[in-house]
Amino acid sequence: MASFGWKRKIGEKVSKATSQQFEAEAADDKDLADDDDANWVHATKRRKEILLEDCAKKSKELKDEGASLAENRRYREAIHKWDEALQLTPEDATLYEMKSQVLMSLHEMFPAVHAAEMAVQRNPRSWDAWQTLGRAQLGLGEISLAIRSFQVSLHIFPMNPEVWKEDLSWARKLHEQQKATKTEAVQALAKEKQLAQESIPDYDFESDEIVAVCAAIAEKEKALSAAKTVVIVSASGTVETVTEKEDCPTTPDETLFIRAR
Repeated sequence: MASFGWKRKIGEKVSKATSQQFEAEAADDKDLADDDDANWVHATKRRKEILLEDCAKKSKELKDEGASLAENRRYREAIHKWDEALQLTPEDATLYEMKSQVLMSLHEMFPAVHAAEMAVQRNPRSWDAWQTLGRAQLGLGEISLAIRSFQVSLHIFPMNPEVWKEDLSWARKLHEQQKATKTEAVQALAKEKQLAQESIPDYDFESDEIVAVCAAIAEKEKALSAAKTVVIVSASGTVETVTEKEDCPTTPDETLFIRAR
């Protein structure tokens, strides 16, 4: 019967030199793999940078083409160019601001306000974007909002004479006219209400004339109620109308068949 013993470990007879060579080759393979990963990340990053540069370059070309078209009053074509540019650079506030100006020239105020708001969202420090937003709001009749937008524009660029002398002064003038118009409307409404109240005569129901008329009507009603009319139909079919007094009522004859009032 075989005796029990420990099992020999696998690889126990492998030489030390062979083991060291294997470990060295494995380390070289790992270094190559790390280098490949680093190269791949670098290449991807570089391709992304090149793509962004190409998008920015193409967007600028489209922006310039749109500006040239807008100067020649070809507004629809300019908007089309800028929309293409926004597909490439959606964070460009200048494109939205230029688009808003052209939309105002086309009298499309709601889209103009929206485009200017997009410009302000992307670059809150752009004084010309706030100025364009104020002008678009003014076109919609939102005078108070326009004044605020012009004030923000001046806060960013206080030395802008165009906003001071043209935009803000004009908006304040319109605001004063609007307030005066509202005041006149309120006064006219109050005057109409007062005239309507004055058109109803103020009768004196305790005057001598009214009292006399009421007394005459009461006497007439009293006289009519004092006399009562009786319709008497005899047995032979004769109809007779008799007026009787309250103090001396008419006594019907025995030949009466029907008595009706």
